[in-house]
Amino acid sequence: MLLMQQRILQDGVVREGNILKVDSFLNHQMDPVLYREMGKEFYRLFGGCGVTKLLTVEASGIGIACVAAQYFGCPAIFAKKSRTKNLDGEVYAAQVESYTHGGSYTIRVSKRFLTPADRVLLLDDFLARGSAMLGLMDLVAQSGAALVGCGIAIEKGFQEGGRLLRERGVRVESLAVIQGMDQGHITFREE
Repeated sequence: MLLMQQRILQDGVVREGNILKVDSFLNHQMDPVLYREMGKEFYRLFGGCGVTKLLTVEASGIGIACVAAQYFGCPAIFAKKSRTKNLDGEVYAAQVESYTHGGSYTIRVSKRFLTPADRVLLLDDFLARGSAMLGLMDLVAQSGAALVGCGIAIEKGFQEGGRLLRERGVRVESLAVIQGMDQGHITFREE
C-alpha cells in the first residue's frame, strides 16, 4: 500500500535495535484517514473470505480492527493482556513474548466471543518475530474457529515472523513490508 510506505518514509523514525517508531500516525497518535484506507485495503484483500470476527491484541491493533470491522460488517475483538475484573467467565489464553516490551504476557479472550462457527481474520500494527500472531492463532485454534489469515499494517520482512506464519500455511497480507532499515534509511520489499 503506497500510502503506508509514504507515511513511514515521511514520519517514521528508525531507532537502535531495528525499532521503527511510527507513533505519530499509527500506534500512539492515530491518523483516521490512514486508518480508513487500511480498513478498505484489508477488506479488499479478505472481503470475500466470509470473515465473521476480527481479532487483535491490545492496544495498538484495536484502532485498526475497529475501523476495518466497519467494512467487514462484523465485530472486532481484542485479546486482553491482563486479567481484569470485567473479564468474567471462561477464557481462551495463550502466552506471548514481546520484543518491544522485553518480557512475556498472557493474552485472553472470553469464550463467549470466539466459537467454532467463526471465521477469524487477525489484524495488528506490526509483524516482526511473529509472537503476537502465534498467540492469537493459538486462541483461534482453542476456540475451534477457522483462521482466514493475518492482516498486518507493517511487516519487518528482515525478521522471521512473516516467514514462520507463511511456512505454517497462513495467508499473510502486509500493507508495507520493510526489507531493511539502516542508519535511518528504509527500503521496502516490492511485491
